[in-house]
Amino acid sequence: MAAWQPLHSLSTTAWLAAGFLSLALLHLLCCSPPVTQDAVFTPLLQYVNTTHSFLSSSSGRRSCDYSEGRWVWAPGHARRYNGTACGVKEGQDCLRNGRPDTGYLDWRWQPAGCRLPAFDARAFLSAVRGKHVAFIGDSMARNQAESLFCLLSAAAPHRVVHRDPEPHRRQFVRWAFPTHGVTVSLYWAPYLARSAGKSENYSMPYNLVYLDAPADRWAADADTMDVVVLSAGHWLLNSAVYHNGSGVIGVHAHPELNRTDIGYASPFRQAYRTAVERLSRSGRPRAVVLATFSPTHFENNRMDDPAACARKEPYRDGEKELNRLEEELRSIVVEEAEAAARMNGGDVRFEVLDVTKLAAMRPDGHPGPYMNRDPFAHGARERMQTDCLHFCLPGPVDTFNEMLQQILTKRR
Repeated sequence: MAAWQPLHSLSTTAWLAAGFLSLALLHLLCCSPPVTQDAVFTPLLQYVNTTHSFLSSSSGRRSCDYSEGRWVWAPGHARRYNGTACGVKEGQDCLRNGRPDTGYLDWRWQPAGCRLPAFDARAFLSAVRGKHVAFIGDSMARNQAESLFCLLSAAAPHRVVHRDPEPHRRQFVRWAFPTHGVTVSLYWAPYLARSAGKSENYSMPYNLVYLDAPADRWAADADTMDVVVLSAGHWLLNSAVYHNGSGVIGVHAHPELNRTDIGYASPFRQAYRTAVERLSRSGRPRAVVLATFSPTHFENNRMDDPAACARKEPYRDGEKELNRLEEELRSIVVEEAEAAARMNGGDVRFEVLDVTKLAAMRPDGHPGPYMNRDPFAHGARERMQTDCLHFCLPGPVDTFNEMLQQILTKRR
């Protein structure tokens, strides 16, 4: 009997420990705030997800879908650079502009079934050594391009090759990382296709878009590009007159004109097709990444409400659903990328940077009224400029580049 005593004693101790652990977990689940729960359970979930990802890859199955997941509490995860020091657009430099809450910097995107690694600037530069990385599109393309420059500038010597003298415009920007022979460029082309009017001069009352031709500046440089990120969508929702060749094929949101209203979806699809066709025909090996739509968070569609995007935490999974427009714009990009991949069997590789869901869940990451310096210095006003579209830098848009890094390195 004596020989069995230690085993019996150990068994009793193990059961007691398991009981206390179960009670502690129950207390966390029922009585602790969500942030505390994330801080405790996230490491365990990371271990489970990492193990699952390894086993899946070992058995030949690719289980990582970065577009699906949830935001988890990760203190300090997005505090990786000083936006002022790397020269981000002033309207997205939220800390400089006096935003007092900084919790939006303490979240990490946790995909379902795998883990999204943190951005590794040295690895990114090595992966694109000697290459030209180009962002083409609207102000969300600029938001992501500036994020990438700031993430990379913390790891390697760099210089600004060109920046528009007017700080509010930034229609063409180019950065260089000489030690790796890397160039990063931003091309303002909110329709991807050639356009005139308000898209080039904000004082103009109209937009003219020529869907059969890519925008001039980026099209002229297309044969120098090795990695291209196409990111557009928001300007397609504005009123415009659309041309194909020399003739008008329709309008969007111009009821005063006696023309067929063709909406936004058809021009949006055609704009991506025109861009993809230009990037496919040079014979240059390259990766073309089509970014999906990043939703806005203007409460009640008011752009002058200082509380339009005042939420302090991300939405939880299932708390916020995409609306019909967001789903449609996302689907068009995915469909066009898949069609391009089927049609181009050569050296051009097409990928989707699917950010719609993760961006939709981050109403806390926008500048809001802090698009301007110290907006409440003279007291609160009922109406003031508010940005609930772009993301603060640093901020959630850095996650777009974490995903981009995985896209570019997954088949090397």
